[in-house]
Parts: sequence; C-alpha cells; structure tokens
Amino acid sequence: MLLSLLFCASLASAEDEFPNRAVYPDVPVIETEDLYRNLDKHVVVDVRSRYEYDTLHIRGAGNIPLNSSDFIEQVRTLASSHPGKTIAFYCNGKTCRKSYKAARRARKYHIDNVVAYDAGIFDWARAHPDQAVLLGQSPVPAGRLISTADFKKHLLDPDAFLEKAREPGAIVLDIRDIRQREGISLLPPGREERVPLDNEKLRKYVEQAQAEGRPLLIYDAVGKQVRWLQYFLEQAGLNNYWFMKGGIRSYLAELQSDYR
Repeated sequence: MLLSLLFCASLASAEDEFPNRAVYPDVPVIETEDLYRNLDKHVVVDVRSRYEYDTLHIRGAGNIPLNSSDFIEQVRTLASSHPGKTIAFYCNGKTCRKSYKAARRARKYHIDNVVAYDAGIFDWARAHPDQAVLLGQSPVPAGRLISTADFKKHLLDPDAFLEKAREPGAIVLDIRDIRQREGISLLPPGREERVPLDNEKLRKYVEQAQAEGRPLLIYDAVGKQVRWLQYFLEQAGLNNYWFMKGGIRSYLAELQSDYR
C-alpha cells in the first residue's frame, strides 16, 4: 500500500513538473542525468530557431529548427549518418512542446530511434555548464543565466513602453520579421528602426545607446524573442534597455479592448 502511494505521488510530481508529458504520452523522454551519462550514445538536436541556438545550446548539438521545410529530410539524413544512436530533441524547457512535436513527427515518418529531452536547455546549462555554450563561450560562466525575475525587471507594459518610446532621445527598435509586421508599427516612420534579430546588425544601436546615454527600447511580436536578445545586451554591458511586455500583440489587444 505504501509503495503504491509513493508511486502515485511520484507520478503526480512528474506530471506537475512536466505538464506536456500527458499531452504526448506516445513520445519517449530522457532525463538530464541519463542524457549526460550517455551523450556518446545520442545525437543531440536543438529544434529552436537559429538565433536561440546561437545564444545558448548544448555543446555538440546540431540545429534543425522544427519549422524547417525540410525538417524530416534533415533528421532522416542525421539518423542514417549515425546508425545505432538515438536522436534526442530539445527546446527551451518543461513547458515548451517543440521537443515532443519533433519526436512525434520523426516517428510518424518511421524514424523511430528518437527521444525528447524535455527538461530543456536551461535545466541542462544549470546542471552541466561545461556541456553548454552561451554566446560562443563554454563552460557557461556562473551567474550568466538570466532569471525570470531579472528578465521582468526590463519589461514595460505597452502603455508605459509607448510613453518611454516617445521621449526625446529614445532609440526604438522593431525586431519582428517581415511576416510578423503586417503593416503595423508602434511609431511613425523615422521614429523607430526595423532591424532583424541579428546581433551584428543590432550592435551599432547598442553601441550608440551606450555612447550617448540613451534608452534602448525593443519590441517583438509576442514578447518571446527579446528574452534571448537580453543575453547579448547584458554581454555588451548595457543597462538602460526595455522590452514591451507581450510584444506588439499585447499592445494591439489593449487597443481593441479600449474600443469595445
């Protein structure tokens, strides 16, 4: 009876920690320490965007974004090149579904020797900084992983962001890609810059903000891309920077609610 209760408690705890395992019961998973001990038996694949991968990834991992048009072809080639090895897909963390989706899609196309490492990159980097790469640096230096609390310190609600963006001297950047813009901007032409999410293309604005002591305000589509951009800004030593909480979508949602 006691063993049964302990098992049920353990199962409930795992479901709380990994809420998506119940959504993808057919997808095999691997735990952090199991993957670490058996890295030589796995081919690790990051299924996030290239920018996220370039910011922080598992050392030795390849990058095949889940939204790649040739995702299956790339995975099939990888599996053929590493017979006998298991492909381990990962993404950001326990609430991210991309690792499960990647494994399920691979199995759908009869690439069966796959697992989802669903703890994700942050758990990995904390547990094994020597096997992670942050902006080209490995091991990941202690204290360089940005907490949710530190991220939130640089978030402004849409109204506050817009007010600050209108201040004299503010440098405002729209980092959405062309598909996300849909002809909608926060400020009139000439008051903001459209810059792709590329550190080298962003560098001149960061350096300008530093040199001239001007605030840098950056917004994206839904408030997720800026989380990764923050690592570049912190590495550059910038302090006076701000993101729009929830991205332009939250701003538009507030506008719609005002007119109801």
